[in-house]
Amino acid sequence: MSASTSKTKSKAKSRSAVGAPSQHSQSSRKGKRAWRKNVNIEDVEEAMEGMREEERVTGKPLQKTNDSNLFFVDVTGDEEIRKSIPKSLTSQTTAAKILAQRSAVPAVFSRTTSSGKRKAAVTKEEKERMLRIAKRPRKGPFNSIVDPTEFGAGSAVIGVTEAVKNSGQFDPWAADEEQEPEVPEGTERLQKMPVKAPMHIQPRKIIEVPAVVEPHLGTSYNPPADAHRELLLKAHEIEEKRISEAEKLAEVKTRMEKARVDADDGNSGVPGMKVDIATAVEEEQEPAEIFSKPTPERKTKQQRRKAAKVLAERRALAHRAANKRMLSTIDKVKALRKEVKMNSAKYDAERQQRRLLAEAKLKKGLSGQKLGRHKVSEGQVDVQLGEDLSESLRALKPEGNLFRDRFLSLQHRGRIEPRALVLPKKQRTRTVEYEKHAWKKFDRQQ
Repeated sequence: MSASTSKTKSKAKSRSAVGAPSQHSQSSRKGKRAWRKNVNIEDVEEAMEGMREEERVTGKPLQKTNDSNLFFVDVTGDEEIRKSIPKSLTSQTTAAKILAQRSAVPAVFSRTTSSGKRKAAVTKEEKERMLRIAKRPRKGPFNSIVDPTEFGAGSAVIGVTEAVKNSGQFDPWAADEEQEPEVPEGTERLQKMPVKAPMHIQPRKIIEVPAVVEPHLGTSYNPPADAHRELLLKAHEIEEKRISEAEKLAEVKTRMEKARVDADDGNSGVPGMKVDIATAVEEEQEPAEIFSKPTPERKTKQQRRKAAKVLAERRALAHRAANKRMLSTIDKVKALRKEVKMNSAKYDAERQQRRLLAEAKLKKGLSGQKLGRHKVSEGQVDVQLGEDLSESLRALKPEGNLFRDRFLSLQHRGRIEPRALVLPKKQRTRTVEYEKHAWKKFDRQQ
């Protein structure tokens, strides 16, 4: 009886508390192998089993879980929590209770599964295309077999093109998206920096000249006397200015021609070439005395030391004078700073005033201003004299040119650039006569 009880006690002790396989009872532990095999590690197994239980319930050990996921302050309470708690059923079997305990750790599969998305199924069009390539019979409506010799139903790959598939996706009026070019790593400094466009105000955005300017009252077929007189004076001033400029240009041309003639008067031969005039040479000419610069004598050591000492003294005096001037200006720093601020404010105000004047002038248009190589024409004043005026529309004579007015309006509003007037030239045809070789020798032929 005592022997049997001792055997049962040893078997009970050999079993682990966490369900580990039982170790064989061994009374002796003299060898190292027996000692290592039968060491007691029940406390370690209990801790490991506790961590496994936490991982089965929560998905990961509580040591790796944040405090915010473990604890929270419940102020109001959750009314729906009672519905989520499973009710304990007295009639539930033990097998159902075991199956109800689901682990949070995902199950291990024996085969590998792809982590990516599921491959899309083959479309109907793709399936038909593959059947055409493989020359398999394809069923049409009412389970009829499609004839492979029919056009578009054979082995040829005839289907919807990519252009048709992508139709409606391109917007030609949409703004182009600036795509930054890919720069290789480490070559940022070698790439050229993009040049930014200057933010200048366009003149045509400031100009307030209408496309069709309202004509002057003096241009009417029956104008008021004051308006007609004012327009005549304006046309007279423009014509007088044009004549004065033409006279100045003619005077400059005459001066240039006169200077050219005076320069060519004393020259013989080809005009413009200067010829040296031979002068009488005296028979006896005394040879000119040649003065040679004496070579400087070599300085002694004493003279070089003296010159170096004088140079050092001069440099010291110049440095002292410069320091004195700098120290004298230190006391005037505040006054100088104040003067600089006043001058800068004055320059800014003048620049702002010049800008406002330029904008005010630009609002009236570009008439009379020079843009590039040419000047914008001011246009002509269309006015009739008093004796040419007609008091009725029947006897009215048209004045001006609508095309010219429209062209000048586009230039004044900055829509087109000014251009020089190019007059058409007539093509001059020159007749060239040739005498044939046979007609040159008509005497011999006779």
